[in-house]
Amino acid sequence: MKEEAAKTRRAVVTGVANKFSIAWGIARSLAARDYELCLTYPDERLQPRVEELAGSLSNTFVLPLNVAEDSSIEGFAEELSKRWDGLDCLVHSIAYAKREELGGEFIDTSRDGFRIALDISAYSLIALTRACLPLLENRRGVVLTMSYLGGTRVIPNYNIMGVAKAALEMAARYLARDLGEKGVRVNIISPGPIKTAAARGISGFTEIHRLFVEKTPLHRAITIEDVGEAAAYLASDAARGITGTVLFIDGGHHFLGV
Repeated sequence: MKEEAAKTRRAVVTGVANKFSIAWGIARSLAARDYELCLTYPDERLQPRVEELAGSLSNTFVLPLNVAEDSSIEGFAEELSKRWDGLDCLVHSIAYAKREELGGEFIDTSRDGFRIALDISAYSLIALTRACLPLLENRRGVVLTMSYLGGTRVIPNYNIMGVAKAALEMAARYLARDLGEKGVRVNIISPGPIKTAAARGISGFTEIHRLFVEKTPLHRAITIEDVGEAAAYLASDAARGITGTVLFIDGGHHFLGV
């Protein structure tokens, strides 16, 4: 008897904004492994850019998704379920804080700035995973989210985003606990500082990046390709025993004392 042909693996990658995005590095790594992909865009301003990038990959389409609105999340999941009967990987690469909150003293964090950062950067993981859960269950899929060392250590000017990343990491662990019996894994990738458009919004980022390269044991910058390959590993059967775990892609920087 001939063996049944392997099913095409399917992944949603959120957070692609341009070719420098961490999410784009992940999308390319998954595409290289013959995943069928869905990329998302939050608004009409970014739609053409995401569509152009999606067009450079095979078997890739785009859908709107604004994680600040429950109706958008529900609509996204409904449309996705019309196209696919299962989901192998959900990549949550979404974070946002007001620019004015990413500099100065943390004690000056505004109530509105706190609310927005935690909602978009952390709660969105819960809401999006819940909406996509039926599809994830059908494939015993994996959820991946992006964090940073600033969620466990104080990084200059990272401020409210550090608090949001701490919340994100704990949210991922609680989800891993809840979803393990359904065969769904949830893991966290924590890269070193990467020169993305979002990172440049952090006051003093250039100096943070310079010091990282100088002090990290590997003495080199981390790339979106590094993160993409790590994500592809965590999405694969080779990582089937890993859940609720933070994988640092930072050249060893996270274990240094100074």
